[in-house]
Amino acid sequence: MKPRLPLLLVIAWLVGACAAQGSAGNGSAMPASAAAPLVGASTEPSADRVELTIYAAASLKGALEAVTSAYEAVVPDVRLVTATDASSTLRTQIEQGAPVDVFLSADEANPTALVDAGLTDGVAVDFARNSLTVIVPTANAAGIASPADLARPGVKVVAAGADVPITGYATQAVARLARLAGYPTGFAAGYAANVVSREDNVKAVVAKIELGEADAAIVYTTDGTASSKARMVDIPAEANVAATYAGVVVKASAHPSEAHAFLAWLAGRAGQSMLATFGFKPLT
Repeated sequence: MKPRLPLLLVIAWLVGACAAQGSAGNGSAMPASAAAPLVGASTEPSADRVELTIYAAASLKGALEAVTSAYEAVVPDVRLVTATDASSTLRTQIEQGAPVDVFLSADEANPTALVDAGLTDGVAVDFARNSLTVIVPTANAAGIASPADLARPGVKVVAAGADVPITGYATQAVARLARLAGYPTGFAAGYAANVVSREDNVKAVVAKIELGEADAAIVYTTDGTASSKARMVDIPAEANVAATYAGVVVKASAHPSEAHAFLAWLAGRAGQSMLATFGFKPLT
């Protein structure tokens, strides 16, 4: 005959089961595993650990490494596997059937396109904001002192591809700069003429500047802050652009509940605090 469990352990198990059922019935999107672990409970991952594949914008790379560690610490039954690139590239891969659970984009347009195509489980969720800056190599051989210099003849500007979100934001910023007093006539055209290469994503743009292969680029403020090999030149507040990041759960996800829980955590207080340490701005 097998030994019986002590009565107290049975009672504890029943209390835990009732609590889990109560959480599932109150409409919360967060599964029981995403709650803070009980005192004395094991934080070791279980044998049936869920693996979520996260596709994320290149500008999230550094932050996502920290987010992964933080989330797995509080939800040990979930493992996050991440891949970063231009949001437009990742969206195309999802449209082509890539096995993805969550898509984190540097804009709202790419997630919304997936929603409109019926490829998501639910709507897009905003989770972060960013701003823009100009970066130059540390040596700044071209003598870039303000964004106005981006249109100066002979300045080499590096940018991203036409469909990459940073390009859309940069185009908006250039148009706003062109309307400011003191900016030369034809500033936008001069900036466009100075673009010497277009890279796959914003991290590749930053790398070009760090290597001294171009004189300047417009990137996210978080990228400029993170680089130790580039200097930032501020864009005036009246010309800057607010970049809103949004995420979606992909319809083909094999673990939609866990995927929704992660996205809710990222857009919630804990995720916002983590992103803020990398320079991302709060949603409100």
